[in-house]
Parts: sequence; structure tokens; C-alpha cells
Amino acid sequence: MFIIDSQVHIWAPETPDKPYAKENASKPHRDVALGHDELLREMDGAGVARCILVPPTWEGDRNDTSIEAARQHPDRFRVMGKLALNNPNGPALMASWKQQPYMLGIRMVFNRGESAKWLTDGTADWFWREAERHDIPVMTLAQGQVPALGAVAERHPGLRLIVDHMGLNAALRGKPLGPSVDDVVKLARHKNVAVKVSALPVYVDEPYPFPTLHPLVRRVVDAFGPQRCFWGTDLSHLPCPYKRVVTLFTEEMKSLTTTELDWIMGRAIAQWLSWPLAN
Repeated sequence: MFIIDSQVHIWAPETPDKPYAKENASKPHRDVALGHDELLREMDGAGVARCILVPPTWEGDRNDTSIEAARQHPDRFRVMGKLALNNPNGPALMASWKQQPYMLGIRMVFNRGESAKWLTDGTADWFWREAERHDIPVMTLAQGQVPALGAVAERHPGLRLIVDHMGLNAALRGKPLGPSVDDVVKLARHKNVAVKVSALPVYVDEPYPFPTLHPLVRRVVDAFGPQRCFWGTDLSHLPCPYKRVVTLFTEEMKSLTTTELDWIMGRAIAQWLSWPLAN
């Protein structure tokens, strides 16, 4: 099985020349920066062939740490970069976005401060239009606003839109997850929407093998089909060892067939983001 992790943040230590962003940014998930060398060791130990690098919010709108990792290890890494919605040069940058080495698309976050409003107040309208126009896949974290993504998908049927983490967020840890999953399942009718079944141990308050998650994942796979479901970890945020997020799916979720796992664990996201599997 060819395994691709759909989301890991790596970042460099904070320095005077590279300070962490303060406005509308979350804090690093841990005190010590997670670099690509450590990530590669984790991947090798868990049998993960590739990883999609998602630059974290605390590095602002910089993508350089992730791009450099992909430059050094092009067979292992690709990047879903960041672009500021309020960047006046945004449309021009998007015209050549995928010409950047190792760049597959954009990850857009609508979850705190002013950015939480941008999904629905018109600020992001130009972005969806340009992403569709230039065929740029978009991963989206929209905390508590997943239904609004359905309207985006309907207005822009040519846009490849990915909903992060089954629409869940850290505020739900230990709480009922069903209503949030209901919101995601409603988006399955839009064929241009896919979902990351990623970072899931973060959202439950129970030990491995996290039994609460099993029927929720089954619901999402039944709704979207395995070709639109992408396994991932969000490694720096995990409450458990990296390999256990692999075995959670490959060994513990008994309802998932071998064919479904082949898609979910890597083949699906390779196809969606146009990063062909090795022959």
C-alpha cells in the first residue's frame, strides 16, 4: 500500500530574521520546531512514502521552509502553500502559483480573528474565482463554517476543494462529533469536494484505537467514496505515536476494505492533487 500523509506542518525555529507571525496565528503545537529530518524518520518508521507539507500559521505567509524540504527530498514531499487573502498581488501570484517548484496548491484557513469572517463576507470571493480559473486545488480549514463551503463549491464547480479534518476542530475534543460530521456529509453531493480524514485522534478524549472515530469515518467514506477521502495525521498535534494513526486505519477500522484503504491511504490524494504515484 502506497501511503501519503495529507497534512504535516514543519517549521523552523523562531529567530530575529524569521519571527513567528503574531496576528491571527495559533501558537506552535510544541516547543521544539519540527523539521523535515525528524519527519522523514517518523515516515520511515511508519511506512509512509510521501507527505503533503502544509506551512503552519505561526510562520505567517511564508512557504520557504516547506519548499526547501521538498527541494531536498522531491520524492517524499510536496507543498500546499499559503497566500494572504488581503495581498493586493494575490491574483497575479495565483496565475503562476503552480509554476513554483514542488507546489501543488493552496491551503486557506478561516478560523480565528478577522480571517474567520472572510469566508462569508466577500473577502475570499476573488480567491475562489482565481483558484478555479487556474485549476489550483485548495485545502480549507473553516472552523464551524463547513456549510458555507457548499455554497463555494456550487458557485465554482471547477474548483477542487478539500475540507480539512472531516470538518472537526480542537474545540470539539471530548464532545459529540456527529453534528460536525453531518455538515461534512452534506457536501458529498458536490463532486468537486473531497475531505481529509486527518488529525482525528486530536478530537477525541479516549485511548487508541479511538473507537468513537470508526463509525464517523465509515459515514464519511460511504458519503464521498474512498476516491475523495484522504488519510493524514497533523503529526505535530498528535496525542499518540505517528505509526498508530496508520494502524488505526489499516488494522483497526475493520469496515474498510483493502480497495478502500488503497485509495484513502494515498492513491486518492495523489490523483486529486496530480502527484502521480511511482510506477
